[in-house]
Amino acid sequence: MSKSVILKSSIAKKYWMAFTGLFLCLFLVGHLLGNLQLFYAGEEGRRAFNEYAYFMQHNLLIKVMSYVTYLSILFHAIDGLLLAFQNKKARPVQYAMNKASANSSSASRQMALLGSIILIFIATHMVNFWGKMHFGEIPLHTLTKAVNVPISQDPNTGQIVKADIEFSYFLTTNGEYKQYAYKDPKTKLFESQMEVREETKLFDKNSNLEVAEGYKDLHSVVMGFFGKSANGNDVNELAWLAVLLYTISMAVLSFHLMHGFASAFQTLGLRHPRYTAIIKNVGMGFAIIVPAAFAAIPLYIFFK
Repeated sequence: MSKSVILKSSIAKKYWMAFTGLFLCLFLVGHLLGNLQLFYAGEEGRRAFNEYAYFMQHNLLIKVMSYVTYLSILFHAIDGLLLAFQNKKARPVQYAMNKASANSSSASRQMALLGSIILIFIATHMVNFWGKMHFGEIPLHTLTKAVNVPISQDPNTGQIVKADIEFSYFLTTNGEYKQYAYKDPKTKLFESQMEVREETKLFDKNSNLEVAEGYKDLHSVVMGFFGKSANGNDVNELAWLAVLLYTISMAVLSFHLMHGFASAFQTLGLRHPRYTAIIKNVGMGFAIIVPAAFAAIPLYIFFK
């Protein structure tokens, strides 16, 4: 049998579907663990998520695995559609007596439709977050806080006069908060000592030298997409729609996994009477817990 026939056969397609599907399940777990940091409140959670996003973008191994993931998604989707068309072509005329619900689950019968919806979700998800992270203009991670500092001395009493002055800091990739501006107590305007070049590089205005690199504030982008901005004032009026569509997409993913997880093991010949029930239960748990955890993140951001 020629190599082309093997690659074009439905059996080969099912094997590829199984391999890429299980690999994407591992990706879901890793992606979820990173996104769970969005549950952390305050500056600590914001910093943890932005550091995680930077690591995912700059680590060589992660970058290689990300390209493998992109190819797996495309291959899984295309292979699934080809299998659906191939099965449809093999049986152009339906049986006169066909009770599909007695032979298969609703999820298994709608795998192509469910997969197509998930593919659309992935494309929009990448445009809204991955695309902005890599190609969009995202502000850097900054922090402003008031510090009580001496500003003058009373000529009559000799006492030190203090005032609250707002200082702004960049979170840098060396783990430090680097001061870059302060609000003049007289003019009430911020005086900046740094400028940002090439999206993340911080340059001292006086020496014109690069002093550090900042983190892109992807955390605020996510918060703004599903609710409010970091300052709590800018509200996304369509956040409810984004949360609703995200939650529906996770429900679709759950139904897709209910059949796909166990089916992958069956295709690879890894099912056995001794542990078939275990695989089925683990698959069901995975199909419910992982999408539910993903859906909980935008719901938490929106309602918190």
